[in-house]
Amino acid sequence: MKVIMAGMSKTGTKTMNAALTELGYEVYDFMENFWYVGDGWMKQFKEGFRVEDMKRMYENVDAVVDTPCDIYWEEIFEAFPDAKVILTTRDEESWFKSLANQLNQDNSDVMFRLSRTFTYTGIRIQYYMATIIQHLGQLHTWPFSSFRMKHEESLKRVKRKHERNVVRVVPKNQLLIYQVTEGWKPLCDFLDVPVPHKPFPHKNKGAVVLDDLREENPVMQRMEK
Repeated sequence: MKVIMAGMSKTGTKTMNAALTELGYEVYDFMENFWYVGDGWMKQFKEGFRVEDMKRMYENVDAVVDTPCDIYWEEIFEAFPDAKVILTTRDEESWFKSLANQLNQDNSDVMFRLSRTFTYTGIRIQYYMATIIQHLGQLHTWPFSSFRMKHEESLKRVKRKHERNVVRVVPKNQLLIYQVTEGWKPLCDFLDVPVPHKPFPHKNKGAVVLDDLREENPVMQRMEK
């Protein structure tokens, strides 16, 4: 493990996945964490976190991003103490609006709700998500699973507390506090890699992640088929 992305969802995690992939890293985002090591995560949720299990789960992975790794970044960092940590952040107002917009998109997408409710893989994702995102106050309801959020200020407080903890725990020489609008240079300087000769990626603008998954991700394609 070389890079742990500690930034919460909707702080540019999909953009960071694309950027790190472009830089040559093997990246596990939400779907990879579910599909390849989801059973390992569920085992740890039930039995408690063990360093040896975390090392085994991510022994061949260069970087992790998004849920559940943003929530349990500290447990991953304990297993890989030499990893660099990137805390992506953004202002609270735009972060909350983006989060609310994403959840509205998910709830209004009939095919996504059907596939999460009536397919074996979708039910597994549902249970997995229900276990790991309670820190955001999102609740699952059955059937046709939808999400609800707590009060805006409660969620913003979660974000503040999370970011303060990252800054407190990670040694300064291993931490980059970063906004994706800053582009390649600070990221590449921190990782000590050359700046690519191509534009910095910007993913999931307008909460289109479901469309991207349908186009690119075999797990999503399998669920909807």
